[in-house]
Amino acid sequence: MHLIRSSLKYVPRREREQVARDLKPIYTAINAEAAQAELETFDEKWGQRFPVITQAWLNAWEHVIPFLAFPAEVRRIVYTTNAIEALNRQLRKAIKTKGSFPNEDAARKLVYLAIHNAVPQWTRCRNWTSALLALKIHFGDRVPDAS
Repeated sequence: MHLIRSSLKYVPRREREQVARDLKPIYTAINAEAAQAELETFDEKWGQRFPVITQAWLNAWEHVIPFLAFPAEVRRIVYTTNAIEALNRQLRKAIKTKGSFPNEDAARKLVYLAIHNAVPQWTRCRNWTSALLALKIHFGDRVPDAS
């Protein structure tokens, strides 16, 4: 989650690991009530030194709560950005190699082919099958069937 990374920018380097460790129970809580309790625990420990972190979480709380409705497998896929960063890297590489495009349709085709070639990497995400199943149950027909 971007919220975690942005929270840590206010923390001195030598304390980032501990603050990150103390933030983890918030976004790994089993429900919103447990996450709220963990946020309060975090605030008791770090709120005096880093009030901006707690405030950032409180300001984004309406966006955090829906995330907590998902099973752990989906949450891990969502807050781990490695697969997304890998896809972006592949898209940048394909576009950079080509350089310029004669028209918008040519660019669209290149991006489509780059995404199509990147599909096998998505299946290498840890617990992707169970996460995909949970997404299919939650979102129904908005998640297409794998072919």
